[in-house]
Amino acid sequence: MIAHIVAILGFHKIGEPPPGSWESWFYIPERVFVEQLNYLKTHGWPVIDLAAFLRGVDDPDSLPERAVLLTFDDAYRSLVHVALPRLIQLRYPAVVFVPTEFIGRLNAFDADEEPEEAICGWEDLRELERDHISVQSHGVSHRPLSQLTCAEQEQELVRSKAVLERGLNKPVDVFAYPYGDAGLGRDWREKRKALRGALQRAGYRAAFLYGGRPQHLPARDRFRLARVAMGPDTDLEAELLR
Repeated sequence: MIAHIVAILGFHKIGEPPPGSWESWFYIPERVFVEQLNYLKTHGWPVIDLAAFLRGVDDPDSLPERAVLLTFDDAYRSLVHVALPRLIQLRYPAVVFVPTEFIGRLNAFDADEEPEEAICGWEDLRELERDHISVQSHGVSHRPLSQLTCAEQEQELVRSKAVLERGLNKPVDVFAYPYGDAGLGRDWREKRKALRGALQRAGYRAAFLYGGRPQHLPARDRFRLARVAMGPDTDLEAELLR
């Protein structure tokens, strides 16, 4: 049986922080971002779109032996202005996860930890869709699921999906946990089962974590898919070989 590996790379901000602000680990300079994309191209890691990835979750043999899915959290506008031209240049598709309460606003959800940044508005999101960047759910409020009751978790899943589907006139199939927090803790088996049920009832086909290595398919749990967190100092070659 052929092993299929998909490296799901998770980015946040591409480019420089706003003038007068500071630089956190989540900012990847454009030059470094280009180097990372070129590494994939020159070392034989094909970049697939979300539709191909989801087919691969159901049928791993539909994928090449190794591939990459590019994902971006929070939908900062730098994705449109800095990253998108580079993705278009290489004809690379991607996925962006947006917290719906902050569409067209600022990143108040992490204002104490990160510089103030603009989040994409509806026209930005539509532009991304036209350029093969699939807009998907990052919840409503960007709160860690571990801080929420089961009912609140379900509301985050259902409301965000409905808002995006209505605003973009397209299906929303996948979810990325804010902060990579899947809301577990005590009684984690029961909580994992409850969250999986909520995701399925809402109509999601997969969900993404952080803190992982390239994802082997078939996946043990399609609602706990591993992503590689990408920063300016990430050794991409080493991460891909884990």
